[in-house]
Order: sequence, then structure tokens, then C-alpha cells
Amino acid sequence: MIMKFSSGVPRINALGQPIGDPVSGWSPPPLPPRQRLSGHSCVVDPIDPQRHATALFDAISTDGENRMWTYLSYGPFDSDEHYAAWLRHVACGEDPMFFAIVDRHAARAVGVAAYLRMDRQNGVIEIGHLAFSPLLQRQVAATEAVYLMIRRTFELGYRRCEWKCDALNSASRAAAMRFGFVFEGIFRQAMIYKGRNRDTAWYSIIDRDWPALDVAYQCWLDPANFDEHGHQRMSLSSMTAGEPHRVTDRGKEPGK
Repeated sequence: MIMKFSSGVPRINALGQPIGDPVSGWSPPPLPPRQRLSGHSCVVDPIDPQRHATALFDAISTDGENRMWTYLSYGPFDSDEHYAAWLRHVACGEDPMFFAIVDRHAARAVGVAAYLRMDRQNGVIEIGHLAFSPLLQRQVAATEAVYLMIRRTFELGYRRCEWKCDALNSASRAAAMRFGFVFEGIFRQAMIYKGRNRDTAWYSIIDRDWPALDVAYQCWLDPANFDEHGHQRMSLSSMTAGEPHRVTDRGKEPGK
């Protein structure tokens, strides 16, 4: 069977073997700058333990059952001192590069995210270490924060943005699909963390997916997409659905 690649036209070398499309003029992108990303509902701010630790610990403490830590390799934290010490340990690194998600309306940090596994030579970057407190979960700010981080990667010239999670983490897997990432498979026994096995589910968005997804995010984030009670008129998943990615006609019924 002859495989077809992204151009839709099979490429065959002199030996009769199928090969990938050429990547001409490729130049490795820079690391993401440690700079603030500003949206309407949130700010994605480089982690600063002095400014963010107390607010973040207060936010994560609203998760009385510690559900948000089940699928992370660290946490929960039993005191703001321990959490601040952990932040100081991770804050200065380039990979992972941690950010605080600040809710503009509450004017406080309510979650954490990071860029990691930054492979500049191949133009690959991952978004992870997502620790969204209950104050951020299911909020517009959560979606906008992810959007701002994805958008930055493609603005910098990365070819591929990845999302990985424990294959048993159904909430993270559903979020990846809602955000427009494409499921690529399960890496079995990929990690050991907290004394247990992790099979890892892999998802990605690549550069040719992004233009349509960018429009979808902008349509979803548009204030006109929300009624007077803040309820969405169209779901993001209905806008990001499709293979290849297409923006759903806004006149159609919203998906679930």
C-alpha cells in the first residue's frame, strides 16, 4: 500500500520507497519567552513564588478532596510553606517553564500550567503540568489560558503542540479533544509515578490544524457566544470537531 502524506500526493524516492514531505527553509523556533500572555478573562503570568504562592495555595485548598492531584506526579501540599518551597524549586527552570493563571475578575492566581519537553530542533512543544483549582475549572478563563498558550507556540514557529496525560484520566482526555487536539494513541507502561503505572495518552495539534482552530477559539471566546447568564450558546467542542479540523457552522445546533 502506498501511503499519502500531508500534501495528499505520494512521494516516492529513487528506490521506490514512500518518503515524507520536504520541510524547506526550516529554522528551529526560540524557546517561549518568559512573558505574560493577556486575555479578556485571564492573564497567563510567569510563575513568581513571591507574588503567586499564597493565592495559588488558597485556590488549590478549595479542593477539599485533593482530586486535582490524582494524575500529577507531585502534590497535594499540606501547607503554604511546602507549596511555596516547591514553587521556588520549579520556578527558575526553562523546561518545564511554569506559569500562573490569574483570573482577571478575581484578580488572583487560581491555576498553573507549563510548557515542557521543548524540542526546538524538531519544532515540538508540550503543554502540561495543568493544576487547575476548583476556582478555575469549567471557567472561561481555563479555556482562554490554554488558547493563549497554544497560540503562542504557533506564533513562535513550532510545528507541533502536544498534550499528554494518564490514559485513565478521562477528564484530561475529554479536555484535549474539546481543545482540538487529535488523539494519537496510548504509550503503554510509559511512566511510574506515585508508585503506580501510567499508560500515557498522546494528543497533538500541528501547524496546519491551527488556523481553523484559532478561528474556533475566537468564535467561542466572543462575548456574543454567551447569554446574559454566562451560558455558552455554542460549545467549543462543536466548533473544533472534524477531521481535518474545520470550524463548525455557527448556525447549526451546538454539539454536546
